[in-house]
Amino acid sequence: MKVAIGSDHGGYNLKEEIKTMLSNKGIEIDDVGCDCADSVDYADYAVPVAEKVAAGEADRGILICGTGIGMSIAANKVNGIRCALVHDLFSAKATRAHNDSNVLAMGERVIGPGLALEIAETWLDTDFEGGRHKKRIDKVSAIEK
Repeated sequence: MKVAIGSDHGGYNLKEEIKTMLSNKGIEIDDVGCDCADSVDYADYAVPVAEKVAAGEADRGILICGTGIGMSIAANKVNGIRCALVHDLFSAKATRAHNDSNVLAMGERVIGPGLALEIAETWLDTDFEGGRHKKRIDKVSAIEK
């Protein structure tokens, strides 16, 4: 699996922790930045991650900013992206199983690193159930056309 990851300054520290977890799981990482805690614009990192996922250059994407809100809004502007803002384990599992989310957004200022790592692992390890959920995803995808 290959994961594209990006953050703004508000999510930089958590991004670095998640990269360590991904590496320990043997997951290939494509880090689009940012590379410091200096103020930057979240869209400059959300869009490249989303585009890599949409183009098939990465299997999934993970985005982190202060709240996760800006990143998720920006990523969802890219056709083919189903970015879910998640701050609990139930939602991490449900958004993969039922919504086939392909990008995960989290907020470093909302949750701590322990929970964030659990969320990312749960999200990465959960498969899409398909079935009745596929029909719903197809309806959402049709909106983009």
